[in-house]
Amino acid sequence: MDNEMKDELRALRSEVAMLNGHRFLRLHNSVWRLLLFNFARGLAFGLGTVLGASLLLSLLVWSLAQIEFLPIIGEWAAEIARLMAENR
Repeated sequence: MDNEMKDELRALRSEVAMLNGHRFLRLHNSVWRLLLFNFARGLAFGLGTVLGASLLLSLLVWSLAQIEFLPIIGEWAAEIARLMAENR
């Protein structure tokens, strides 16, 4: 082999060694580690979804409760706000 080919092969070996040490590949080498990682990821996603939806819904109900000039929506939102205040 000529020197250029040897240099390319040496560089390729170096890149493959670096990729094998990467966290993503180490994570996928173990089934249990992959399952634990995906479980934790699912828990974080679920918690974020619930907290985000709760925040958005409470802001929506609060803003609807502030609307007094629309009789139907204002009364409905005021009733929801009253029920939420009673449950605290």
